[in-house]
Amino acid sequence: MDNEIKFKDDEILFLLGESGMVGIAKAGEDKMLFIGTPDNDEIVQYLEKDDLIAVSSFNLGKKYEKGIRSLIYLTRDIESPIIVLPKNHPASKRLKMVLSVGENVRLDCGIIPGTHPEQDILCSCDSLSGLNIVKSADGVIIEGNVPDYKIEPF
Repeated sequence: MDNEIKFKDDEILFLLGESGMVGIAKAGEDKMLFIGTPDNDEIVQYLEKDDLIAVSSFNLGKKYEKGIRSLIYLTRDIESPIIVLPKNHPASKRLKMVLSVGENVRLDCGIIPGTHPEQDILCSCDSLSGLNIVKSADGVIIEGNVPDYKIEPF
């Protein structure tokens, strides 16, 4: 079942799971984003203005909503590079949030956070796992059961 959730470029969509959440905003303008890989390579990802910046948090609450907003701001407005950790890096166990960018994002609870240079997959809590989020002109299309959500000004 496909469902569209509409939100504006100056808003953020929060998908709420049982033990975590995902915040989603639009890129806002065409731009390049740089991704540092564990192989000491740098990938350039081109974003269109309606592409998605999604941040997954493994916790709930205002503190983590602020963190999601901050990470989206650093990526979208400051254009900070994305850093991908090697598969066995000890810091991946301590990450509180991870990020993905692009035209669609698949949520998956069975991957190691922060270790995927391919930007169409994002580690999430169990209850959001399996959703596919696809950009639309007016927001996103959720492929799967739409979880509880809220839309707020960015």
